[in-house]
Order: sequence, then C-alpha cells, then structure tokens
Amino acid sequence: MYKTLIPIFDLDDTLYCEHDYVRSGFKSVANFITSKNNTANAGLIYNNFINVWLSHGRGKVFDIVCENLSIPFDIAKLVQVYREHQPKLELYDDAKEVLSYFNTKKIPMGLITDGNSTMQWRKIKSLKLDELIDVIIVTDDLGFEYWKPNAAPYKKAAKILNVPIEKCVYIGDNPNKDFVTAKKLGMHTIRIVRPVGDHAKTRLNKTYEADKEIYSLIELLENWS
Repeated sequence: MYKTLIPIFDLDDTLYCEHDYVRSGFKSVANFITSKNNTANAGLIYNNFINVWLSHGRGKVFDIVCENLSIPFDIAKLVQVYREHQPKLELYDDAKEVLSYFNTKKIPMGLITDGNSTMQWRKIKSLKLDELIDVIIVTDDLGFEYWKPNAAPYKKAAKILNVPIEKCVYIGDNPNKDFVTAKKLGMHTIRIVRPVGDHAKTRLNKTYEADKEIYSLIELLENWS
C-alpha cells in the first residue's frame, strides 16, 4: 500500500525521545544558575525541575522551583537558556534503521515539526537529521499561525519534494494535530505509539486518529521493502 509513497515524519517522540531534550534543557538551566550563584546547588535545582515537571507539567517549572528555592532569577532568561542550549540527542534505534533504509533505497523523505525555531533546529542538528532528510520544515519559521494542524507545512513539504500530496504519508505521534489536516488534504497517515511520550496514552475520535497505528518504525519496512 505504501511502497510508492513518500514518507514525511514528525520529530518529537517520533524520531527521538523528547523527554531526553527536556532533561538536557533542565540540566543546562541548573548549571547556568549555579554559574551565576555560587551558593546554588545544580544537582538540587535539577532534581527539583524534574519533580515539578513530572507532577505539574513543563509550563511553570522555572517559576515554581525558583520560588520554592528562593532563587532570584529572571524567568525569561532561564527560558532563553533552555531554548538556546545545545542538546546531545540520539535517534531511536528504529528511527536510525528506517532512515538509513530509506536513504539506501534513495527514497526521498520529509520532516515537519512544530516548536520554537531555535529549539527545533538545535534538535535537528544534534540528531544530524539535516544530513539524512531531504526536506525539513520547522513550522515556526513560517510563523506561529502555520503550526500544525495548519495545512501550509504539509503542502509546502509536498511541493518541495515535487510529489502530489496524496502520494505522501505523514508519520507522527500526536493525534491532537498531526493527522486531521493531513487526512483532509488526501495524505496517508500513520501513528507511532511509543512507550514514553506526552501523547502515548492520548486517544481521540476517528477524525483525529491516523489511518494506521504502529508500535515501532520497523513496521514501516514491511510496506516499503
């Protein structure tokens, strides 16, 4: 079914574990605080970041921890350090194998990812995806209003890849936004369900879910081999 299709991937929690990026960012912020305040303990701050994140989510981690530990820092500066830190990330093993296979077979690939442009490009560079994937679209480069589920990035990717949009398949993890527009445009859709991830347990109605669900990207090779 998919053998003649062009794969377009999501990034976070599809090709690598986003929680690794979050931990990396928290470590960089903890070290930054310590570098500016000799009495601060980087390990203690980092552990507090992790605990608050796991219990409250990411939104107010720096605010809560700085208040709890009486750390007098500009939160906006900490957010900047988080976004601009250089992560060291690894692709999932199945992602390495699948991307290598598609490259060996000279099958063009695309990537569409939401998120702050600086953050996403640093992830992409760390994972060396700019060396593996033909067309990369960070939607924030187009403008916040063009983040998924906006149709523009899907259309742009297909256009640059020079294929009809119905000859593309979008592979992502987040049913809130990854598949609904892609399906309306005529794209095929596949959802990868990881053991860990912000959307691993999310289940929505048929309109938002992908055409097919897999639990390893290796399953893709059954369709392209």
